Amino acid sequence: MKSIVLGVTGGIACYKAAEVVGALVKKGHHVDVIMTENAQKFVTPLTFQTLSQNRVITGMFEPVDDWDVRHVSLARKADVFAVVPATANVIGKIAAGIADDMLTTTIMAARCRKIIAPAMNTAMWENPVVRDNLQKLRDCGYEVLGTASGRLACGDTGAGKLLPWEQIVDSILKEE
Repeated sequence: MKSIVLGVTGGIACYKAAEVVGALVKKGHHVDVIMTENAQKFVTPLTFQTLSQNRVITGMFEPVDDWDVRHVSLARKADVFAVVPATANVIGKIAAGIADDMLTTTIMAARCRKIIAPAMNTAMWENPVVRDNLQKLRDCGYEVLGTASGRLACGDTGAGKLLPWEQIVDSILKEE
């Protein structure tokens, strides 16, 4: 059984992260979910809480029942940390070392395998700044998954679409 921390960011593809969580739990893995503020505008924490059977972390300063430096304890127990979907915004923040919310703070403290599953508009995906940020993450040891091509939520057609959830689950569960 793996302990997986799944960061969910605020792109339209965040609803697909629910399939990832459900599949991982069905396979017997422990999943803790961290949602950004923007992710909560697309999907509620209750969805991920129900699927993961764990309390969902939504903020840095949530009250806790016990003394716990949550971002450090989550980072320590994670075998894998995956960001699904990873927006251009969170990719840029992680690449720049900005830790200003629970997701970015926790991933900065994690020493486990880290996976980035990007999802964004084709023009954003092809933007040289985003490409540079993804390469910087690769150079720092992050596994950066590709994207699928097809019709995007904005109506465009092209690359930038989140990979199918089955491929993401396979990437999370593969042995190094």
